[in-house]
Amino acid sequence: MDIFNALNAFVAVVNEGAFSRAARKLGVATSSVTRQVDSLEQHLNALLINRSTRRLTLTDVGVDYYDSAVQIIQDLSEANANVITGSDKPRGTLRVNLPVAFGELHIAPRLPKFLKLYPDIELDVTLTDEIVNLTEERADVAIRLGQVETTSLIARRIGSNQRVVCATQGYIQQHGEPKEPIDLLSHNCLTFNYSRSNRFWTFQREGVVEKLRVRGNLRANNSMTLKAAVQEGLGIGLLPVWLLREDLLSGKLRHLLRNWQVAPTAPGDVHAIYLPSRRGSMKVRVFIDFLVSEFASSLDWSTS
Repeated sequence: MDIFNALNAFVAVVNEGAFSRAARKLGVATSSVTRQVDSLEQHLNALLINRSTRRLTLTDVGVDYYDSAVQIIQDLSEANANVITGSDKPRGTLRVNLPVAFGELHIAPRLPKFLKLYPDIELDVTLTDEIVNLTEERADVAIRLGQVETTSLIARRIGSNQRVVCATQGYIQQHGEPKEPIDLLSHNCLTFNYSRSNRFWTFQREGVVEKLRVRGNLRANNSMTLKAAVQEGLGIGLLPVWLLREDLLSGKLRHLLRNWQVAPTAPGDVHAIYLPSRRGSMKVRVFIDFLVSEFASSLDWSTS
């Protein structure tokens, strides 16, 4: 058995979702792809793919093996390219997943600089506020705001995701300024709609914790939408400083409840995350190193 061809066949089947489509992708007969995957499973003495007439799904073993197989193929491709060109510079396609507002405001403006530093890398960037599966989306790196599930991912901090309660001076003059968290219950609070938990705002001060279910007439899955509504005086928002800093410093928005800390503190960071199988990737390493260097101070902002 040619193990490398078998790995290619296995990865193609997973990516394409069918043996026939994988065969067309590879330019071989469907029977050849089937035989290679069958041989791979026999060699490993493990079932990697559940076959059914409706769809193909990976087994638990297959999920882990797919991740490793992709890494092997990519690493070999990079190594071959480096030997052929006689270069030890990072090269090839780097697939990056970014949250929309943060990506547009803080990552996209820096990408030209990165590509000038590493001209042999090709960036494939996707912006979405959905939490994507890195394996399924074949993403090398993703930027996550807030809590990160780290049991199956490697996370590296690149900056702060501090959040503040804010509103316009016009809204405050019309509706009054909340002095304590409990006062928010009588205000129009604009929230994210990712889950019901986003309607609960939690604060802490000197060991005291207050958790309130706030209400308002606008929920959205995009921070720019909420920011625009807050700027127009529609209500009060709980939004990250990286989105608001200029408005806060200029006085366009007021930082409210300054004597309370938004809790919990765990979601206070911006992370670059990647799969353990990408640990040795030079492309991943230089991209994350670049972001850490760029954001060394600019994401730990003060609002005063």
